[in-house]
Amino acid sequence: MFDIGFTELLIVAVVALIVVGPERLPTAVRTVGLWVGRIRRTIGSVQKEISEELRIDEMRKAAKEQQEKLESQVDGIQKPFSESLREEILVPDSKGSASSSGAESDSTQKPADKSADS
Repeated sequence: MFDIGFTELLIVAVVALIVVGPERLPTAVRTVGLWVGRIRRTIGSVQKEISEELRIDEMRKAAKEQQEKLESQVDGIQKPFSESLREEILVPDSKGSASSSGAESDSTQKPADKSADS
């Protein structure tokens, strides 16, 4: 991030020694170290949150793609069945109508038979 070499650090230390003084320099260095640590932790947590949000976003995109893929497959499977059902409804077959009416008459007679047995 910062390209600070040894000479720059040495210059900063000498200036700090002159400005702060030798008796307060250790506490000042300790305080600056604590601040730098807090800043690093904060930056680290922000980076972690950003990377987590990016990961979640990628997972949502992948889930959406999978959902669209599955929906297209379901539509592909469903289409022939719905078309054949529509054809059967629009063009009733003479066999299909006779067998279905016979099945209806059997089902209506069975409950009557059961009530007669009781």
